[in-house]
Amino acid sequence: MTAHTGVAVIGGGQAGLSMSWYLRERGTDHVVLERERVGHEWRDRRWDSFCLVTPNWQCRLPGYDYRGDDPDGFMSGAEVVTFLETYARSFDPPLREGVEVTRLRRTGNVFELLTSDGALTADQVVIATGGYHRPAVPRLAEKLPAHIAQVHSSQYRRADQLPDGDVLVVGTGQSGCQIAEDLHLAGRKVHLAVGSAPRAARRYRGRDTLAWLSEMGHYDKSVHEFGDADEVRLRANHYMTGRGGGRDIDLRRFAVEGMALHGRLLSIDGDTITFAQDLARNLDNADAVAEGIKDAIDAYIGRAGISAPAESRYEPVWTPGVSSPLPLADVGAVVWATGFHRDHRWIEVPVFDGRGYPTHDRGVTSCPGLYFLGLPWQHTWGSGRFAGVARDAEHLCGQITRARRRQVSEGVSWLAGTPTETYPDLEWAA
Repeated sequence: MTAHTGVAVIGGGQAGLSMSWYLRERGTDHVVLERERVGHEWRDRRWDSFCLVTPNWQCRLPGYDYRGDDPDGFMSGAEVVTFLETYARSFDPPLREGVEVTRLRRTGNVFELLTSDGALTADQVVIATGGYHRPAVPRLAEKLPAHIAQVHSSQYRRADQLPDGDVLVVGTGQSGCQIAEDLHLAGRKVHLAVGSAPRAARRYRGRDTLAWLSEMGHYDKSVHEFGDADEVRLRANHYMTGRGGGRDIDLRRFAVEGMALHGRLLSIDGDTITFAQDLARNLDNADAVAEGIKDAIDAYIGRAGISAPAESRYEPVWTPGVSSPLPLADVGAVVWATGFHRDHRWIEVPVFDGRGYPTHDRGVTSCPGLYFLGLPWQHTWGSGRFAGVARDAEHLCGQITRARRRQVSEGVSWLAGTPTETYPDLEWAA
């Protein structure tokens, strides 16, 4: 099938659906193309005990907020899927599920999309596929013997999925720490290779820490207010959990309870796994970030004259010694919680930097009519999350509307199929 649309939105998750809501509100012709089903990323890349780290009250999409009876709780993966499905039904977007876009290029004034359901052209395109596409597994994995099971965090479901023996979890971002806890609570012997990810307390001075940070405006702070926006976008998220109603993840406490903590994974040689001697520094730095957040909350409470209960500060319950090599004979499985690579090879438009990151200003690229939505730190800390994706979608909808008006003023029909005039580099999208 060959067709034309005003705007093609690629991706039917929270970002793509939010974009569709605003486009529909403004009467803009568009279609949403989703390779799988609504909520696919929440269905197939989460473990059984997964739940959101952000509280339910932060689940706010255009025209639709969390409507349950536990605003301070944390939705499970299945509940997130239901939330998104219900949201889609609430406004009936022009959604085509099971349609994969395999190629995107610009010809003249239109974009050509090759999909699993045929060809499509569009005047403008919003890429709302997020930033987590291909599991990232280091080349070191190739050195593990065949009898050791290996899974990426996106493939992990539960402890009994893995064979008997100790489990090495590599990476201490949110996924790595929560999977290590899941295995630990299931009674498995866990070795955790601890990286440089920061942590945060779940609650402080009577409230969820994220509630304080939201009130303090941290979710509204633009990435460009930092010294190096590119580096900010690469930072790992603070680890904590929403499991069991929400709690801290204290790796030192896990060590007291029997989890083996190591520094960063360095090498796999012969019959041993070797770790860097940076465990103490990594734990200290994570604690320092958590305490720095508390300092900021204390200062805010003082400035605002807020009455909040006093709370004692964190005291480390365990101090590491030297990281010893781990015999391969002790390991039955490895979980690689090492993140994801972006995969935009299907996009044949030159809008990427040397690292493959799309260059943009609040989602607006240098290619007229091409936008990104749902990227981590696209504009603020809330970008890419339920808390901030609506604001980014509304901004892009304004850009799309302005582009449409410009097309009309220049005599290019909105549904012309193949307009003939090429836009100059856009000043109107700044």
